[in-house]
Formats: sequence, structure tokens, C-alpha cells
Amino acid sequence: MRTVFMVAEKPSLAQSIAKILSKGSCLTRKGLNGACSVHEYTGNFEGQNMRFKMTSVCGHVMSLDFIGKYNNWDKVDPAELFSKAPTEKKEANPKLNMVKFLQVEAKGCDYVVLWLDCDKEGENICFEVLDAIQPFMNKSYGHECTVYRAKFSSITDTDICNAMNRLGEPNKNEALSVDARQELDLRIGCAFTRFQTKYFQGKYGNLDSSLISFGPCQTPTLGFCVDRHDKIQSFKPESYWVVQAKVFKGKDSPLTLDWDRVRVFDRDVGQMFVNIAKTAKEAKVDSVTKKEKAKQRPLALNTVEMLRVGSSALGMGPQHTMQIAERLYTQGYISYPRTETTHYPENFDLKSTLRQQANSSFWGETVKALISEGINRPRKGADAGDHPPITPMRAASESELGSDGWRLYDYITRHFIATVSHDCKFLQTTISFSIATETFTCTGKTLISAGYTEVMPWQGIPLEEALPVCERGDTFTVDEIKLLEKQTNPPDYLTEAELITLMEKHGIGTDASIPVHINNICQRNYVTVETGRKLKPTNLGIVLVHGYYKIDADLVLPTIRSAVEKQLTLIALGKANFDQVLQHTLDIFKRKFHYFVDSISGMDELMEVSFSPIAATGKPLSRCGKCHRFMKYIQAKPSRLHCSHCDETYSLPQNGAIKLYKELRCPLDEFELVLWTSGSRGKSYPVCPYCFSNPPFRDMKKGMGCNECTHPSCQHSLNSLGIGQCVECETGVLVFDPTPGPKWRMSCNKCNVVVHFFENAHKVQVSQDSCESCEASLVSVDFKTRSPFPDGDTQHTGCVFCDPAFQDLVELKHATMRHPMHRAGGARRGRGKGRGRRPVGRGNPKKPKDKMAALAAYFV
Repeated sequence: MRTVFMVAEKPSLAQSIAKILSKGSCLTRKGLNGACSVHEYTGNFEGQNMRFKMTSVCGHVMSLDFIGKYNNWDKVDPAELFSKAPTEKKEANPKLNMVKFLQVEAKGCDYVVLWLDCDKEGENICFEVLDAIQPFMNKSYGHECTVYRAKFSSITDTDICNAMNRLGEPNKNEALSVDARQELDLRIGCAFTRFQTKYFQGKYGNLDSSLISFGPCQTPTLGFCVDRHDKIQSFKPESYWVVQAKVFKGKDSPLTLDWDRVRVFDRDVGQMFVNIAKTAKEAKVDSVTKKEKAKQRPLALNTVEMLRVGSSALGMGPQHTMQIAERLYTQGYISYPRTETTHYPENFDLKSTLRQQANSSFWGETVKALISEGINRPRKGADAGDHPPITPMRAASESELGSDGWRLYDYITRHFIATVSHDCKFLQTTISFSIATETFTCTGKTLISAGYTEVMPWQGIPLEEALPVCERGDTFTVDEIKLLEKQTNPPDYLTEAELITLMEKHGIGTDASIPVHINNICQRNYVTVETGRKLKPTNLGIVLVHGYYKIDADLVLPTIRSAVEKQLTLIALGKANFDQVLQHTLDIFKRKFHYFVDSISGMDELMEVSFSPIAATGKPLSRCGKCHRFMKYIQAKPSRLHCSHCDETYSLPQNGAIKLYKELRCPLDEFELVLWTSGSRGKSYPVCPYCFSNPPFRDMKKGMGCNECTHPSCQHSLNSLGIGQCVECETGVLVFDPTPGPKWRMSCNKCNVVVHFFENAHKVQVSQDSCESCEASLVSVDFKTRSPFPDGDTQHTGCVFCDPAFQDLVELKHATMRHPMHRAGGARRGRGKGRGRRPVGRGNPKKPKDKMAALAAYFV
């Protein structure tokens, strides 16, 4: 029997599709990577009985990156990234082993059906999957088609079965357009980001940003926010005057009238009109106009409108909104949430979609009335040719979806019902008055038919006090005429919803990437999200944008990126050549990069005004090994040490506290050591500032502390303090931390495992001898008094992992114990066997090859 291999974009999607196609009769097993399941069943394909294997990826299988050498910021000129630096596809998440998993499952299969999301990114993932599996599949017979693409917009029985019956081919041009965007963003973004990060972090100490990034879409997005900030700052309020009149008839409440001239900017002129109006004691009705008006039902919902509403009405950021929408889609509650279309296809079954909502306690009565009366034809929107608008696909309750999931589903459903409802109709009455020579009006609205506002009440016509009944020629008594002074107001900061509108208008990003760009400028500390989801630029964001404007406005204006997006669209349509678009765009930005580098002093002048020089920042902490003067510790991100005398800056480990380490010095370079700690019960280890940035041995990488240093004799190194292989991760070594005594501990130099042991011991030392069983380093413990050892001995030397005398004195923290050897029965207490050897010589860590199962057995 031949085999059909099917791949979806997410595990939950694969499960839903397999369940529908197999009619619930599939067998499920876990894949070798642990993240994806494989669903197997038999069925009909191409008129033959075949075996089906359905599985998934977890988003992109591969990501684009530079080859190893060009990822070193210190050794590569950023200008080389535009052309000289070769790129390669790497596994997007190496821990998932996705390529190997796909190859194992695809081996021996005859056909492949790709169920990836139906957008450009999905097409790109199609070819990532094909590149991985095709060499492992069975060879095709002659010119037989073996690769198929399923197109679908929702996870319903009808849509999935229709997609299976109308299989097509993956679109190579759309995949190429994504490849082009990835390469452009990588090369342009990395070149500018590396240059400006290194240039400014070496000069200013309080930037409070670990990365000063540039992005072809991200930077224009920030530009919109700063432009609004500039308008607010440059705004000069101007006084203006309004004539306000109040009139009444009989015992009715006074009516406040609006002046037809609206306002004047000269107080004397305004006073003149007041004086004229005050000559009349009565206001005469010139006309009474009644006009029936309609408030149009909304267009069908697309992604951009959903993101706008999520931010402005639901108070959820665009990225959070999209994550929730994707979850609702994969669970089958809504249709595909990435679409630019606002027009329902002619064959879209509106009635069936509506009928599913008839039993809702929230809008069920409205739905039943619509079905019985006949639904209204939706407004004609724009058909972008991608996916149908976003609609509910089945009924749901808040308990099923959770708080935020329900709120978004609630809006999507109400919006859909509104599109097939009638317009909201109301009667607008306008009464025009003349007081002396001046004309005033008042307007009132009376609801005729609520229409779609029954399900979207926030858009309804507010209840107003009824206008008095009158007709032309009637007179009202003038109650008050006065001159009001007002001032023009500045615009407010951009809201996320307004920013999304601007990005869509100017072609910055796609419906899928817009949330990512907005999230990036927030995470990079370029803007902060204020009350009402308003985006207020930080000093750094403002200076960057002003600097780009000063050097080259094209870097921040939306025009170039918008033009690039149009070229990428042409690639997707097969109307432009991939290599030509790529080369032409890179040539433009390469020239702009060189000009930017040559003109960086222009941005630097702005930086000087807003930020403090690095030499004037921070507090003295430790001595430099070169000049022996104190270096200053700069706490703002990224934390670092700076020597003003040598004009050198040294990196430090991040996300923890730094303090001087007993004034001890590194034997290699004489720099005073500092201690990094993550908290009183967490990890800590000493760091040599110079070695951290300049690894002294070949087997060391940049960014390693003393707990990974392979110096053969230094008292702080891995060779002196390493005890044994980590019980949790594959590559880490448990290293003794002598700093917190008498609350002694050892911690992994790779992962977050912490082992607390021998609490209240007077002294703990790592011995030069090793365990005969597991070859971990022995530990000598001296309790001096109150000894927990048998026979009252105060001193004992043994193996932390194997010695029964130590078993009750060790406490493991933070490890998850997922490895089979960590489970009960994996090893007996005190009898862990290692196959490792005791390393000897310069640069070799004390690291047994196997897990220390005996230690794990203490805690299961």
C-alpha cells in the first residue's frame, strides 16, 4: 500500500485535519522530537486505497542567517553584510530536530500533501518542508505528480474536505517573495544595527537599551510615532471665541444653540457679534428640517480592522490580538485570521454561518429574527484575492475560550452578524434660528430602526432629549448670549489603532507583520505604551528618528519600504525577477549605509544632548588590569564596565546583580574579578571583565565566566571548582560556588540547575581526587560543630552523587527531571555509575560523560 505524507503548520492543526479526514478513526503517536504527533489512518487518494500519515511543523522549519564567521560583530565590518557575507538556511529551532523528524516520517512515502497556512509565509514553509523530505521519499513513476498543496480558510469539515478534493500545487513565486524579504531584512537590519549599536554603546552610558536596532519596516513605524510627538511639541495653542446662545419656549428646558460662524480668532470681533445678538429679545425659527439618515453596517472584517479594534476597544496589543486569533483559528472557532479581503465570496454560505449562532444567549434572538426576515446583502468591500473575511465558524462560550479569547470571539461574531443586518436608521431634525442678524442651529436625532447596532450597541444612536415641536415663524425667548473663549488643542500621541492605519496606508509591513513591528519598537525601548494604548516615544526613539532625518530621511520615511513591498508583491505574482529585485534594493541601501557611516557625527550631536558620555556615567567598582585605576560600573542596559583612562569598555553578564569579588584578580590579566548573581537562592559566579570579552583559551567562547574557564590552576576556574556533569542538561557542569557560605551550593554553568548542599557547614572544598564510581570530583566538608555525619565525625570527604553520608544533605533546585534517568527506578540511592573519566591537564573540565542518576534519585 502506498503512503501519503501530510504536513500542517501547527500540531493542533494537524490533529484537527486528521480527525476530519479520517472521520475520527486515526491512530496517534508522538514523533521523535516530542513536540509533534503523527496521526495515521487509511483512506482513498487519487482513486486508490492508501495509508495516510498526518503531522506538522511548528512554524518555519528554517531561518536565514549568516555563516558562522559573519556572526562575529568584532571581526566583521558591517558593510560586508550587504554583499560579501554568504547566508545559509539554519534550523529555526534546533532543539526541535524538525528536519530529522520530517525526514524519518517521510521516508518511504509516495506523495506529500502540504496543509500549511494559506499565505505567502505558508508557501515559503511548503518549500522548506519539501527541501527536507523529498530526498527521503520514494521516487515518482515517470511524470507522476507527487507534491500537492491544500488551500483552505477554516477548520471545518466542509472546508477541509473541499480542500482535499481540490488539491493544487505550492506557489514558488510567493515563497521566493518571502525569501527576498527575509534576506533584505537580515542584511540591511544587521548592518545598520551592528554599526550604530557598537558606535553609541561605546560612547554613552545611559542609553538603557541593549540593542540599538534598525529595521526597514521597524524604523518607519517608529518614525510615525516620533512625527506625532514632534507635532505635539511644536504645537502653539491659539485662542478663539465662540458665541453661545440659549433660548427657551414656555416651560421647556433651554436649548443651547450652535453658532453658524463656528468661531472667530479676534476677541473684539466676537464681542461685536455678541452685542448685535443681544439687541434681540427673541429668536425666530427660520426653518425646521427633518431628514431620514442611515448609519451603514460595517464591511466584512479583515486583519487590519481586527487589530485596530483589538487595541482601541478591547485594550489588547496587536501582537497579543493576533496570537489569540491564531489560537481561535487552530481550534476551529474562527476562519483564517490573516486576510486583506473585506468582501464575502459569492459562494460563501452566510446563512449556515449565521444559523450556528442562533442559540446564543447574547445575540441568539437577533440572529433568529434575521433568519426569519431574511438576511441583508452585505456591503461590497475589497477582494484582495487571498482569504475570505474573518468570521465565526462555530458557536462557543466564554468558559471554552477564556477571557481574552472570548472577548475577541465576541467581537468577531458581532461584527459578522452586523454585516448581514440592516443599516441603523434615524431621523435627524435641524432647527435654524435667527437672533438679530446672526444664525444659530440645533440638531437632534431620533432612532427609527436600530438595525446592526442591536449587536454592536456601542455604535448606536445615543438617546437625546427631544427637541421642542415647532415650525417656521415660531419665536423663542432668548435666555442668554455670551462669548466663550477657547483654545486650539495639540494632537494626542498616536494610538496603536492609528499607527496600524498609517502603516496600512503607506504599505509598511503586511497584515501578518504589522503586529511584530509595533511590538519591536516597544521591546527595544523606543516607545512606551501609555494609558489608552497610546505610543509615546522615549528619548532614544526620538533621537534615532531625528538623527535619521538629519543624515538621510529615506531611512525613516515610509516611501522606500513601500516601494520595496510593491516589488516583493511583483515577485509573488511572477512579474519581477527575484535576483534583480534583491540586488537592486541591496545596492541602494549599501550606498545609504556608507553615507550613514560617514555622516554619523550628525546623529552623535543629537545623542550628546540627550545622553551622558560613558566616562561620566556609573560608579567606580573594580580595577583595570592595564592601568590599575578603577573602572566604572554602568548599570543601565546593557550593564558594562568602562575604564576612562584606557578608554575601554568591557561587557558583563546581563539580567543579574554585579559586585566586586573580594578584590581578587585574574592570574592572566590582573583585572579584578566581579561577581554576577541572579539572587540569594539562585546562581552566582565570578567573572573576569577582560576574559569575558577576550577568551584566553581556544576552547572558550566570548561571554564565559570563571565557571567555564579552562585555566589549569586558577582557584576560580572550572578545573578547580568543577564537580560533575549536570543532572539536567547535556553539556553543563555543576561547579562549586564558594560565595554564599554557610549556604553552600553548586550550579550548572550552562542551565539553571542549582544544588544546595551542606548547609551550615564551616568549610566546603573541592578535592583533587575523584570518585571511583562516577569519577566526579570529591568534596571535603567540615562541620566543626553539630555534625550530621555518622558517629559524630565533623569532617568527611566523599562524592556528592554516590556517598550515602551525603544523600540527605543535598537539595536540587530548578531542574525539571525530564530525562528517563531522572525518574524513580532509574538508579538506586548512592549507587550512581558514571562512565566518564577524570580529565587531566590544561583546559579540561571535570565532567563525567553520563548523568548523575543517583543525585536525581534523591528527589523523585
